[in-house]
Amino acid sequence: MSRQRAHIAMVGIPAVSHVLPSLEIIRELVARGHRVTYANDPAVADVIAPTGAELVAYRSTLPVADNDWPADPIAAMGLFLDDAVHTLPRLRAVYDADPADLYLYDIGGYAARALAERQGRPTVQLSPSHVAWDTFEEEVGAQLRALPGADAYFARFAAWLAECGATTTDAEEFGGRPRRAVAMIPRAMQPHADTVDPRIVSFVGPCLGDRADQGSWTRPADAQQVLLVSLGSAYTRQTDFYRRCLAAFGGLPGWHVVLQVGKYTDPAALGRIPANVEVHAWVPQVAVLRQADAFVTHAGMGGCGEGLDSGVPMIAVPQAADQFANADRLVELGVARRLDTEDATPEALRAALLALTSDAEVARRLAELRAQARAEGGTARAADLIEAELPLG
Repeated sequence: MSRQRAHIAMVGIPAVSHVLPSLEIIRELVARGHRVTYANDPAVADVIAPTGAELVAYRSTLPVADNDWPADPIAAMGLFLDDAVHTLPRLRAVYDADPADLYLYDIGGYAARALAERQGRPTVQLSPSHVAWDTFEEEVGAQLRALPGADAYFARFAAWLAECGATTTDAEEFGGRPRRAVAMIPRAMQPHADTVDPRIVSFVGPCLGDRADQGSWTRPADAQQVLLVSLGSAYTRQTDFYRRCLAAFGGLPGWHVVLQVGKYTDPAALGRIPANVEVHAWVPQVAVLRQADAFVTHAGMGGCGEGLDSGVPMIAVPQAADQFANADRLVELGVARRLDTEDATPEALRAALLALTSDAEVARRLAELRAQARAEGGTARAADLIEAELPLG
């Protein structure tokens, strides 16, 4: 049962992989009668609108339009800090006059936590990826601290926190240790899950819904098996890899292939497209996966969760960031093969597909993991947990 109708604010960043995971939660909160405002860049307004949330527009400085992210992790972290510094005045202009009862925020939405702490309002982080475990600072944070430029970055972060009125003044704690978090990933994908504090973090699994507003896809009547190939939205400048996929899977008996190439690749550059392959700049991924038999993925956490929820074996071809660790975890779970881009030859891709889809143990593990993830509660449980954080009265 919903508590009294409240004003709940969500503050996100305009990366599609960060927006999509929580959309069903936002839709559910609106359906429960809450007034939900969503602060984000107008670039993702069309994605947010179907949830019924009211857009609070701000212009992000993050390089999501062209995905031109620096390879240096400290430089990349600095971009999120720059975006928070830039965004906070816009948020204050809206929310100081109309404060939310509760602030939800993406892992990159530092400005939301700073604003909420200044106002004395509760927060819940909606995490689309891994969360910190007991020894995270010793195992991961120490490596970041040792990188060139790290000291200057953390000093700048701490100075901003002191200046903007946040009550958490330690930059590492502020960025990595939320007061309360809902992790929208299968617990099975979380490193050291048994050491994550359950009083702080609740794993609810993927919150997918039917995503009908993103379109539909119909499995061809003559397709014995369907394979989806997608490297997500950010790392799709991979013409040579797509050609290798065409060589691997084109004409493969019984298989129909859906190849998503992103907005940066011209399908004409791929050469002749085999008759059993359809090529698109974008596809409604969940709709395809729910009718698919296998998935070639870059192993972004969103794709991993969707693959597990759909019960399909995966060929993981990681491209950046946490995708390498995600790929390894899928292999550990017994539901995937990892092929780094340079090793993903047509022969290796084809062999991996045929091995995965003929292995009864892989199918058994997929069924087990899908049941576990769905038992974590998904959208309804996430909304319940969020409502539990609303102030009484």
